[in-house]
Amino acid sequence: MNLLKTTLDNGLTVLVRESHTAPVTSFWVWYRVGSRNEHLGITGISHWVEHMMFKGTERWPRQKLDQTIAREGGYLNAMTWYDFTTYYETLPSDKIFLALDIEADRMSRALFDVDEVAAERTVIISERQGAENNPLFLLDEEVAAAAFRVHPYGHDTIGHLCDLQTMTRDDLYRHYRTYYAPNNAIVAVSGDLNAGEMLRMIEQYFGALDPSSEIPPMLAQEPSQRGERRVWVEGNAGTDYVMLAYHSPEATHPDLFALTVLSTVLAGGASSLVGSGALTNHTSRLYRAVVERELAADVSASLIPTVDPNLYRITATVLPDRAADQVEEALLAEIKRVQREPISRDELEKAKQQAQALFAYSSESITNQAFWLGFSEVFADYTWFRSYLSRLDAVTVEDVLHAAQTYLIPQNRTVGHYRSIEH
Repeated sequence: MNLLKTTLDNGLTVLVRESHTAPVTSFWVWYRVGSRNEHLGITGISHWVEHMMFKGTERWPRQKLDQTIAREGGYLNAMTWYDFTTYYETLPSDKIFLALDIEADRMSRALFDVDEVAAERTVIISERQGAENNPLFLLDEEVAAAAFRVHPYGHDTIGHLCDLQTMTRDDLYRHYRTYYAPNNAIVAVSGDLNAGEMLRMIEQYFGALDPSSEIPPMLAQEPSQRGERRVWVEGNAGTDYVMLAYHSPEATHPDLFALTVLSTVLAGGASSLVGSGALTNHTSRLYRAVVERELAADVSASLIPTVDPNLYRITATVLPDRAADQVEEALLAEIKRVQREPISRDELEKAKQQAQALFAYSSESITNQAFWLGFSEVFADYTWFRSYLSRLDAVTVEDVLHAAQTYLIPQNRTVGHYRSIEH
C-alpha cells in the first residue's frame, strides 16, 4: 500500500493513498463526533448537524454544491454513526480540488440559517417517525437502552423525539463549533493522485484553519453487567422478532478478531466487521438451527468496530406459526454448543475465507479504500486496516472457544422480543 500519513500544524490528521486503477479520487473528511459524544437533551445533534452541512456556506450555497459535483460526474454524501460524522466526494481526479474547497469551507464557515434549521427539524422528525415504522428499529432501540445504563451507545444516532423537538439553532451551532475543527478531524484520500502533490493541496486548503481550543473528552465507561436483561416491545408489524445482544470488546481489543470468526461460524460472513457482500449464510450454524428447522424466516448478526465496547447482536425473524420463545431457545442451544465444543478446523478455515472475501469486496473500490483508511483511523489507526487479513488469519480454534466462553454468557446478554399484536 503506497500510503502517506502526516499531521498538519493545526492538528489535522492526513492519510493519502495512491491507487492508479482508475482516473478517479475519493476525498473523505472524518470528524471524531457522533452519538458517543451526546447526552440526554441533545441526542441526535450530530446527525442534525450533518444535515445542516448540506445547507451550504456563503461560497458554496446548497444548489451550487450539488450542481457542481454532479456536473463534473462525481457524487457526494455523508453519514453519522456512533463515533464519527463523515463527508466525502468521489470525482474525476483532475476535479478533486473541488472536494477540498468544499470541505475546507464547510469545516469553518457553515451558516446554520435559522429558517433552514427550522425546516430541517421537520425533516429530521419525519426521519425519526419513519424509522419507528420498522419493528427492528424499535426493538434495537429498546435493547440498546437496556444494555447500556451509562454509555451513550445506548441511544440511537437519530436521537430521541423530545430532543429533536426542543434543540435550538444555538445548540446545533455550538456543537458544530466545538467538534468541527482540524484537530478533531481526519482527511483520508485514495485514488489516481500524486501523494506529495495532494498533501500540498491539503495544506493549501486546510492549513490555515484554526484548531479548537478544547474538545470535550468522553469519559463514560459502561460498568460490567451483573445479569441477563430482557425487554419486550409490542406493535402491529404482523411479525415477531428475537434479538440477543452481548457486550463486545472495542475495535482495538485482540479478542475482536476471534469474535469475528465466531460470528461468521454462527451467522455467516455477512455478520463480520466489513458488512455484507455476495455471500449467503445458509451453511452457518444458526441458519441451520432456526431457518432450516422452519422456526425463523431468517437470522443475521452484527459486529461493528467502535472506539468503546459495544454490542454483538443476533437477530431472527420468527415465522408466523412459531413462537419467539422457540426461536430464542434454538439460538441459545447453538450458542451453548459452540461454548462447549471447539469448532472444527474446517469451520475455522471456511469462516476465515468468508470474512476475508467480504473484506476484499468492501475495499476494492476507490471510494471504499478511502473509507476504510479514515474509518479505521477513527477507532484505531490505518494499520488496523492494513493488518486486518493477517490478524484474522492468526485466529485459532482455541481463540474462538475463548471468545464464545468469555462474551456469549447469560450475564453479558440482553434479550429483546418484538411481539406483534392485533388492534
